[in-house]
Amino acid sequence: MKTKLRTLPGSIVRYAMVVASFAGVLFGVACKPSTESTGDQPKQPVILYSSVDERFLREVVATYERETGERVELITDSEAGKTTGLVNRIRAEKDRPRANVFWSSEQSQTVLLAREGLLAPYDSPSAADIDPLYRDKENLWTGFALRARVVAYDPEKTESANLPKYWEDLAREDIASNLAIANPLFGTTRGHVAALAADWGSERLKSYLEQLVAHGVLVTDGNSTAVRRLIAGDVHYAMTDSDDVLVAQRKGHKIEMVFPELKGAGILTIPNTVALLKGSEGHAAAHRLIDFILSPKVERMLAQSDSGNYPVRPSLCEALNMPLFPANKVSPDQIADAMPEAIRICRETLLK
Repeated sequence: MKTKLRTLPGSIVRYAMVVASFAGVLFGVACKPSTESTGDQPKQPVILYSSVDERFLREVVATYERETGERVELITDSEAGKTTGLVNRIRAEKDRPRANVFWSSEQSQTVLLAREGLLAPYDSPSAADIDPLYRDKENLWTGFALRARVVAYDPEKTESANLPKYWEDLAREDIASNLAIANPLFGTTRGHVAALAADWGSERLKSYLEQLVAHGVLVTDGNSTAVRRLIAGDVHYAMTDSDDVLVAQRKGHKIEMVFPELKGAGILTIPNTVALLKGSEGHAAAHRLIDFILSPKVERMLAQSDSGNYPVRPSLCEALNMPLFPANKVSPDQIADAMPEAIRICRETLLK
């Protein structure tokens, strides 16, 4: 006996085909991987917070994007609030971190972020040839590409015999009365006064700052502003960073610099630091960006840029004919320990 086949009405068949098609779309969406890229969609950018001067920073980021195909969303800080503004932003976002990587133009506040549990460990293979003195013991940050704390001066108005050899010399009336310094609540000057406090003690730092004030020191909103006041002829000296002087010189300004020392502790240097922010553990693209920033290629780029950063790698210093500065004898932890007291003293003396 033949079985009679029954056919469904056309409207039902069409309905079933629509449902099946819709289910296929849903299944495809549900199974689409939510990784860094999907082939036909752009990769999600790595978010980088950085206090490095933009003219150098953007060149490094552009090179990374061009060579890797990765995208970087860049958030920078203002000159007046260098580093401090971004550090406070990281603190404010700790429960819902937005950024993945923090590239700071200095070291002391990165150390504070590490102490506050806001950084994640990452042992970058690019840092294998960097001296352990520039690396956190728990791999929470790595230092590279140094600048130095210097005193810029106008050689036409300054006798070489009167130049400061040590940082305490700036308290002399002939220097302090013609000296500009950046606000010590921000940027590298913040770490500088903390280093003085760590080496000298609180009372000596207080006396030193009181002498600067008594002799009429000029406090500006940033290192580059201090240098501009020197160039304008408002002062004869400016406490600043080596890169600010090099940039001014390459623009044709006739200023020079000396490297005062802390007696027994050497020249004060400021490494850049890079760190993985808490919440980005396992973020492969963030790791790749850190690897690139810590590479010899980037340290060479920064050394050959207008900023003239000094490499921490001896081989690079030799190849580029640049001095190899030893690590500070005042350690990053000592500077971080001294910072709260140093800032309190600055508020009560220099900024009152």
